[in-house]
Amino acid sequence: MTRKPRVAIVGSGSLANSLAPALHKSGYTISEIISRDSPRSRRRASKLAAKVGASAVVAQTAESVGSLLWFCVPDREIRSAATTLSSRAIGKVQFAFHSSGALTSRELAPLRNKNIAVASVHPLMTFVPGSHPSLQGVPFSVEGDATAVRMARRVVRDLGGESFSISTARKPAYHAWATLTSPLFLAFLVTLEEAARGAGLTRADARKKSSPIIRQTLENYSRLGPNRSFSGPLIRGDVKTVEKHLAVLRKHPDARNVYASLARSALSTLPVKDRKELARLLRTGASSSLS
Repeated sequence: MTRKPRVAIVGSGSLANSLAPALHKSGYTISEIISRDSPRSRRRASKLAAKVGASAVVAQTAESVGSLLWFCVPDREIRSAATTLSSRAIGKVQFAFHSSGALTSRELAPLRNKNIAVASVHPLMTFVPGSHPSLQGVPFSVEGDATAVRMARRVVRDLGGESFSISTARKPAYHAWATLTSPLFLAFLVTLEEAARGAGLTRADARKKSSPIIRQTLENYSRLGPNRSFSGPLIRGDVKTVEKHLAVLRKHPDARNVYASLARSALSTLPVKDRKELARLLRTGASSSLS
């Protein structure tokens, strides 16, 4: 296929609302936004369709869609949506993608059984309501049928992203890493807010005041690597300071447990002085907080 395929997007959530406009801007025709047959889903699909010059249709009555079906629905709905669409006269569909990080292209087996090449194409990016991140430079993990993978790499390149291969066996580990990268990193940031309460700050103050150092830490990590970005009492072997931290955080046990767990991780992965004494403190200090 030398021409860009016409794309039908299945779903109208946060991912679809970033992906469809990005594809449209990259010169792809969005033919349909396919939704469930519920008032809320139809409204969302119609709103997105208007942005990209597409038709809003429901899955149960979709009859003629583009040559590329891209599923942007929750993991639990991928197979059922694929089954529904596979039972329709879906025109000249040649390729079908889904964007689950955890599930493989096998979820699209109902379409594969119709001689449609399938792939999982997952952008390593966070998509939430009210935010529309650029896909420029975003890594996309790709796995599936050879022809679908080739098409996926082409589409990702047109979007300005970077594709890389992931095996089906490694997708759970890949998704665990991705979950640590954003959702659980966010949970860590919320833990920072809890720790800041001990210093007399509100959660809003904590977010505002910690943002500059967080941004600089991420920039250092990206540019210099972890070892050269590491600072603070552990790299100095400042046992007394760590002891004071553990003591003051007793009033905030969740934050204390996260502190101790991350400090233990630092002992095994980062340049730390007085490692033996710090390990002893973290072992006895953490256990005393649970008693």
